Amino acid sequence: MKPIKLELSVEAIQALEELYKSTKDIRLRTRSQIVLLNGEQGMTASKIALIVRMHEISVQRILRRYQSLGIEGLEDEARSGRPQKMTPEYLDKLVNTVRRRPRALGLDFSIWTLDYLRDYMIEQTGVALARETIRRHLKKQGITFSRPQHKISSPDPDYEVKKKRSKKPENK
Repeated sequence: MKPIKLELSVEAIQALEELYKSTKDIRLRTRSQIVLLNGEQGMTASKIALIVRMHEISVQRILRRYQSLGIEGLEDEARSGRPQKMTPEYLDKLVNTVRRRPRALGLDFSIWTLDYLRDYMIEQTGVALARETIRRHLKKQGITFSRPQHKISSPDPDYEVKKKRSKKPENK
């Protein structure tokens, strides 16, 4: 393959450096580094491949995409495959559901579990997702499940006194 030598303007270098410093996407960061190494340092694809630990052909592909599409060419291309079941609308419904008490929705239990939540969402939306998928997306929203803490209580006003009395060991 013919070696690629990019001619970068000052504005392009600044944009690539800003992208390199600000992005949290490691692949985008590596791609901007590849373009900078080629355009600024004049490195060949084979030398860059050693630095970024990629195959030389992959480096050349990235450089060609940058050459033809600019900085937008560094983004991931659309991938084929099945569309995600977890849509933003489904996630909103899921979060709104889990923030409500099950009894308020007419269900016969008091605490959400992943199984209960999954069954309820299948009933409401017709979309069946794995428990782990639901758990992972809820965790991203700051919602986690833990084992329920059962508390025994009584309407008896003297309940606390009687409870403490029953816990004291008897001396015989």
